[in-house]
Amino acid sequence: MPSCVWRLLLGFGVDVGFTGPLGSLYKGTSIMVYVLILSVASQAAACLTLGLVKPWGERVPLWIPRWGGRRIPSLAVVIPAAMGAIAVMALCAAVTLVPRGPLDNPDFPQGTAGVIMDVCYAPLLAWGPLVAALTIAYARRRRSGDLQSHSTEPA
Repeated sequence: MPSCVWRLLLGFGVDVGFTGPLGSLYKGTSIMVYVLILSVASQAAACLTLGLVKPWGERVPLWIPRWGGRRIPSLAVVIPAAMGAIAVMALCAAVTLVPRGPLDNPDFPQGTAGVIMDVCYAPLLAWGPLVAALTIAYARRRRSGDLQSHSTEPA
């Protein structure tokens, strides 16, 4: 959420500290549309991760016509969640670890503006590993549930 708020401020023209060519690039209607789409997509992805811990991640909610109550196949959740976790971790690694990457660009926010940007984006470093851990827990929980439902009990 903090990175989303920071991006939206950028998109709506608040000076968040970019200078030079980047400062010029990050202004206007196109950047506003971009940050709106990115913010909606990232918040939707964040909300979908709740399905790893909520009942609607195992069964389609009853209020959905024709599908309500059906069991969701485990792999239909595990594969996209694992891919999302890997993608977020790769993106964070690319931004923070690559030499001469964005962090070495003098047009990026510096001083207080840079600290604010870093604080807003720091939680993303935990998002990928946390989604990975939730995905593993979900897969184990669903697998043990599947094994229990297929076991035969003596009459």
